[in-house]
Amino acid sequence: MEAFTVLTSPALPLDRANVDTDAIIPKQYLKSIYKSGFGQYLFDDWRYLDAGDLSIPVSSRRPNPEFVLNQPLHRGAKLLLARENFGCGSSREHAVWALADYGFRCVIAPSFADIFFNNCFKNGVLPVQLPADTVEALFQAVAADPKLEVTIDLAAQKVQWNRAEAAFSIDPFRKDCLLRGLDEIGLTLEHADAIRVYEAQRAKSAPWLFS
Repeated sequence: MEAFTVLTSPALPLDRANVDTDAIIPKQYLKSIYKSGFGQYLFDDWRYLDAGDLSIPVSSRRPNPEFVLNQPLHRGAKLLLARENFGCGSSREHAVWALADYGFRCVIAPSFADIFFNNCFKNGVLPVQLPADTVEALFQAVAADPKLEVTIDLAAQKVQWNRAEAAFSIDPFRKDCLLRGLDEIGLTLEHADAIRVYEAQRAKSAPWLFS
């Protein structure tokens, strides 16, 4: 997992509340267990003018020019700015996979659905929860200047834009994992030597388990 330390990026403003995981990545794309390839279907129902179908190449579909993800002003943004209750709905981890595969490293919102929030940390995406009035100020700043750069400093737990600054809270364990780029597998592998020693001892004490 890629470490998260400091991110400076323009923000893509998704001005909708209660964005559920089916809107983030529709159900017909949940047929793969690999984390790559989902970015092209991110916000599929809003992003394209024709319905999503696995038999139709994305290159032949018609982008919706009104949807923010397709607007050139916001191209290349690694920060998603959203409204309250982002990531509600079903528990599909593919929603975070799609955001990460598209290129988003951070989502700022007033609130998140719990399962989506937890899945973010497992996939190197930082969910930053800020008060609604602070998020509104960010939306207004981005509306005034779509190329406005926002800096998220995880170590300092601060979001900065223009001359404004906002602090956010984060669980210390999750913060450490993101800073070091460790998911649950990476954390386990830090104890690889101890695991090998245990397995060797176990093979001697209970050989029938290893036959």
